[in-house]
Amino acid sequence: MKRPFYTLLLAAATWLSACNQTDKAADTVTAPAAPAATTDSTARIHTDRIVSVSKQLTEMIFALGAGDHLVGRDLSSSYPPEAKKLTSVGYHRLLNAEGIISLKPSVVFHDGNIAPEAVLTQVAGVGIPLQEFPSTKTIPETEQLLRRLGQLFGKHAQADTLCRRLAADMQQAEKARQQYADKPKVVIIHYGMQKNIYLAMGQKNLASQLLEWAGATNSLQATEGMKPISSELIAEAQPDVILATDFGFDRTGGLEAFKKLPGVALTPAAKNNRIYRVEEHDMVYLGPRTGQVVLQLQKLIHQTAPRP
Repeated sequence: MKRPFYTLLLAAATWLSACNQTDKAADTVTAPAAPAATTDSTARIHTDRIVSVSKQLTEMIFALGAGDHLVGRDLSSSYPPEAKKLTSVGYHRLLNAEGIISLKPSVVFHDGNIAPEAVLTQVAGVGIPLQEFPSTKTIPETEQLLRRLGQLFGKHAQADTLCRRLAADMQQAEKARQQYADKPKVVIIHYGMQKNIYLAMGQKNLASQLLEWAGATNSLQATEGMKPISSELIAEAQPDVILATDFGFDRTGGLEAFKKLPGVALTPAAKNNRIYRVEEHDMVYLGPRTGQVVLQLQKLIHQTAPRP
């Protein structure tokens, strides 16, 4: 008589264990492939509490309608406005380990451009996985990343919609670009928070590609990503238009104060008051709004110059 009782007891325990594993699996998703240095490609990660230290990933997650999965962000993740309500864990190149750990995240999303190494080691050491999604440099790569994230969050339809809209905006921008007879020279000036200096974006910066799509050219003679501005550098570039990213422009106090930066006052852009404020996050990564950004740049760059 005892054998059947123990058999039934064992069966019940097995059934309860299986149910428990099923409940846990419902809260997890299979992570996309990641480099060996981050989360293992076969690992299953919880996505209920994500700290995103990539502005590109942060915007994409919100655009997909998965912003409720985020509990923290880095300082540069400033779009959409809802992102600013999240707890900051520091600049993505100067992260704070205690800030990340205190949020008890299930995972940290990043694009590989993060530091310092000691912080990453400390975060990983307490069992918080780091999941890398390399930043994109082309529109097809951006669409692929959107679909990848859409799969991760079960937002396939939203990802498809965002990709179709991005493609349509880029086609509209290209059609407009072909109508422009001129190709204005442009310089983009950005305030580097990490180094606390004003920088001009060089030829290898993503912003140069945005300018090309907008029917303009980056006239700064510098191959590096960004270069500290100087009177000689800006004077040599002789830009018809200067685009000033938001934080740096606001920090000076406005247009007239901005003209006092080294070399700026001597440019055609300053003489014709063709200095325009743009959002930094629009100029440094590709995302679902990139086509709209290019269309807006076209309006700024190709508009009739205002009177001095």
